[in-house]
Amino acid sequence: MNAGPGPRGRLRRRALEVFGRTPPGFRRLVVRAVAPKYTVGATCWVLRDDGRVLLVRQSYRERWGLPGGLLRRGEDPGVAAVREVAEETGLEVELTSGPAVVIEPGHQRIDLVFRARPRPGVDPDQVRPCRIEIVACAWFAPGDLPDLQVEAAAGRAALEALGPVSWTGGPGGIPPGNPPGHHT
Repeated sequence: MNAGPGPRGRLRRRALEVFGRTPPGFRRLVVRAVAPKYTVGATCWVLRDDGRVLLVRQSYRERWGLPGGLLRRGEDPGVAAVREVAEETGLEVELTSGPAVVIEPGHQRIDLVFRARPRPGVDPDQVRPCRIEIVACAWFAPGDLPDLQVEAAAGRAALEALGPVSWTGGPGGIPPGNPPGHHT
């Protein structure tokens, strides 16, 4: 919409001036009422030291996917990703990258995809389905992956765009720039 010098532009400019003088809480309500709604999820591409990837199969999906789920209101995405992996597979992980962002406008979904690894001292072979919707969880060699859910494939591509996997970094092996709230 053009906000130029014509009548429409002047009207729009005046409406924005009035909007700018309204209380912030009211402005948020208006924006939320007219803005598109998206769900936001956090998932993890969990890698073991031998390079194998942790995938889960959900009862309502045929293909394998990444452990993860929706963020709780106000929850930090990194905390949500770590929580979801533990809730679905029983595995405690630490994040090794900030998120790659995957936006699905048609489904109005945003996925924040993290790289992670099992926390030191945790046996990665003890993964098991821990939620009713998870029917299987298993480790796969990168060259021998099963058919992936569209979201998992998009997450993998987005993470590859971040660069190669690196196990080096700051304290606890976590690279600098990890999202706040991560577990070390």
